Amino acid sequence: MAVEVAEIKAQKPISNGEEYIASLRGRDLTVYLFGELVDEPVDHPMIRPSINAVARTYDLANERPELATAMSPFTGTRINRFLHIAESPEDLVLQNKMQRRLGQLTGTCFQRCVGMDAFNSLYSVTYEIDAAHGTHYHEQFKSFVTMTQAQGLVIGGAMTDVKGDRSKAPHEQDDPDLFVHVSKRTEEGVYIRGAKAHQTGCLNSHWLLVMPTMRLGAGDEDFAIVGAVPVDAPGITYVYGRQSCDTRAMEEGDIDVGNSQYSGQEAMVIFEDVFIPWDRVFMHGEFEFAAMLVERFTCYHRRSYVCKSGVGDVLIGAAATIADFNGVERASHIKDKLVEMTHLNETVYSTGIASSYQAHATASGAYINDDMLANVCKHHVTKMPYEVARLAQDLAGGLVVTLPSQQDLEHPELGDRLRKYFKGRKEIPTEDRMRILRLIENMTLGRNAVGYLTESMHGAGSPQAQRIQIGRQMQLDFKKALAKSLAGIDPDTQQGVIDTVSDYFERVFAVPDSKTDD
Repeated sequence: MAVEVAEIKAQKPISNGEEYIASLRGRDLTVYLFGELVDEPVDHPMIRPSINAVARTYDLANERPELATAMSPFTGTRINRFLHIAESPEDLVLQNKMQRRLGQLTGTCFQRCVGMDAFNSLYSVTYEIDAAHGTHYHEQFKSFVTMTQAQGLVIGGAMTDVKGDRSKAPHEQDDPDLFVHVSKRTEEGVYIRGAKAHQTGCLNSHWLLVMPTMRLGAGDEDFAIVGAVPVDAPGITYVYGRQSCDTRAMEEGDIDVGNSQYSGQEAMVIFEDVFIPWDRVFMHGEFEFAAMLVERFTCYHRRSYVCKSGVGDVLIGAAATIADFNGVERASHIKDKLVEMTHLNETVYSTGIASSYQAHATASGAYINDDMLANVCKHHVTKMPYEVARLAQDLAGGLVVTLPSQQDLEHPELGDRLRKYFKGRKEIPTEDRMRILRLIENMTLGRNAVGYLTESMHGAGSPQAQRIQIGRQMQLDFKKALAKSLAGIDPDTQQGVIDTVSDYFERVFAVPDSKTDD
């Protein structure tokens, strides 16, 4: 892709998890949790595990640079892959492999995929808006990308509006703030109002990319706004979202929480006349491009759900471990359930990574993955993790929901009795058995079930959204012509339809250029 490297202020980029955590301190954010203002989110016991999960993305880049970094054409340096604009199918494949690895290492959502997918979708969409309208969004966006890459920042995406009355368009709402919109314009920039719901990792980001949530029409010009906003910009209020069993992180001990190191994060983001300077605005009124942006973002993001296969690897490992601890690992039905869990998990991964392999270039030069397979991947994700979780609970047994607390285990009079009666195999400490049961609870019922189950259902569009996209791309006329031709029904007529292969199948059947021997 053609690149003009913007001039940027020399600054040492954030290079590891420790530096990342330090970068979040002292930002004076307005964050509410349990009806109270949070003084320093970094030090709050409910919030810190989600910060640790993002920090792991930096450390993986140091441990596995070939997997989690890429050479930037903008800065001329290696950067974190979450900030990279995909230049080939291989780049998209490596995104997926990195996502699965991080799922394995954290057992939860590591909160950077929305920003990565927003980067890639905006890169191509701003290029096409400029081509249609003579605007300068693409150069402004490249300048923003270059700055964030040079500083090694975390980018969050803010797409999902609260929506109000779903039967009405944004401009028809009784209260316009139910969709984020421009509230004022000046020579310096625009101001926005509204709210974005359940935004992943928003507090743990440095910048938010604010985007429309749906297709827009005439009359929705004020809602067709895309811009970059610092997380600590004046006028932003964050209301931290509750998660199942989340207050266990505030108790003494680390057993009952299940995964004391890592968790996900969602919050409501309220914008009250938040300023965006013109050089950070990447769409302003071009409502006809909102659908393209949403569809390209969801195309990237639905195949990003291969991260669930990494989390699934952890849950399969936990189920196999509890079977070992219970002494039933050799039972044929146990093995069969583990095989089924693995089959489901690999199906999710295979469709996502196939979507990336089958990528094609956009007009901007950036690559986008295959939309059909991305939707198939995400549709699998709305179902298969639930079955994997069911089977994990099956293998865990009833103790996964009736186990006494760590405080009971450590009680001077009660503890020895619990260690006796909750014993499995004699060589396995009772505490270890309790720990793996709590991990299964955490991933199927507790805090990290948010990312593995419910977010798998509703993130990047609920199941019907994928079915709509799959239905649009079924190519039934082409497939009917194949069948009729082979059945001898007007074969000559059908051949014309068969020869006119759609753009989608042209990409499917494309053969990469290769050198041949003379």
